[in-house]
Amino acid sequence: MKSTLSIYALLLVCAAFAGCGGGGGGSPAATSQTGSAAPASSPSPASAPVGASSAGPTASVPQSNTPNVQPIAVTAAPGLTRNMLTTSVTVCEPGTSNCATIDNVQVDTGSHGLRILASALPADLSLAAIASGSGIAGECAVFGGGYTWGAVRSADVRMAGQLAASIPIQTIADPALPTVPADCAGSGRAMQTVAGLRSNGILGVGLFAGDCGSGCVTAALPRWYYRCDAGGACLASTQALTQQVTNPVSRFALDNNGVVIELPGIADAGAASVSGSMIFGIGTQANNTLNGASVLKANSQTGYVVTTSGGQTYSQSYVDSGSNGLFFRTTQFPQCGFWYCPASIQAANAAITGTDGASNTVSFAVGNSSALFASSNNAFNNLAGVASSGFGWGLPFFFGRRVYTAIASRETSAGPGPYYAF
Repeated sequence: MKSTLSIYALLLVCAAFAGCGGGGGGSPAATSQTGSAAPASSPSPASAPVGASSAGPTASVPQSNTPNVQPIAVTAAPGLTRNMLTTSVTVCEPGTSNCATIDNVQVDTGSHGLRILASALPADLSLAAIASGSGIAGECAVFGGGYTWGAVRSADVRMAGQLAASIPIQTIADPALPTVPADCAGSGRAMQTVAGLRSNGILGVGLFAGDCGSGCVTAALPRWYYRCDAGGACLASTQALTQQVTNPVSRFALDNNGVVIELPGIADAGAASVSGSMIFGIGTQANNTLNGASVLKANSQTGYVVTTSGGQTYSQSYVDSGSNGLFFRTTQFPQCGFWYCPASIQAANAAITGTDGASNTVSFAVGNSSALFASSNNAFNNLAGVASSGFGWGLPFFFGRRVYTAIASRETSAGPGPYYAF
């Protein structure tokens, strides 16, 4: 979360860099040794989601035949950012056919809610602002590499055959709120343009339905929600759950209990581009069944699991398609700036353990970052860098796997979320 229990915003060092990628897990951006920094994922809710339930298999998962496969891809990204997973999102005026499809939106299983640059939306797409007191609601979303600031507006969000009707989204750098509150501006580098964000927006499809939770309902937390008057002055405020920026998947009529990210395996040297699928729902259709995947329950308040690797235990561990590398602190590998750069590819192993004690051993590789950055490729399965704490299983972990992210308190065939499975 973005408060004192921040999952991602405080995990990884990236403030020393000038640029920024999308909404990942707080990693330095995969541009070059001296390149720019990717922000951390928007943290998980400030408090446990209401109604979170315990683990236990269940068969009561509503079934669906709605189209649920959304194309995703890793290609060239602004600023030579590597390992940027993107998709297209259609945003509409609620209840109308006045829509715009926004390309190059980062897919981020480590954050929650849709955030779109206001400049990427056409002028004739009118999205009503969410009211806050006598004014409108603004939000500061703090990431490891900086922040986004903008208005909270209502939109229909469409992907594949799915509709999330009239949900709150953040419009970044919204002209209605031109002045960034001082505490938000002081939280890092501004990610208010394509050059700063390295995309047109962030699609947060993580473990939770809302981006703050009940903490923002009961208290005006710093660097979260604001009440902004007609003159643009903004003060921190509470925000009702129904008016918080919302994970769109959680608001689908069906297929709303999580997502599956499916990407093919790639060579150690990387690939120029990679295409895959984001499948909505878990156990709701034939194409999203768990099929024996190992289920690792995540902490219902923080979203953490535990990783043990190289003799170290990382209690703040997470699986995050928005991080462009694997991020952890170790003395096993030499560093080139914030990236690891062993002379040859090094094999490593780790055990990822859920809150119920279930564990899965995985193998991963660490490549030479300097050689990877010198190539023309955009996707890498062995790019790794330094974290201040924790273990971030970023996009390299997703290549060659089906990775499931189950939303907290939503029933699945393996019991309710939050959990990861692969």
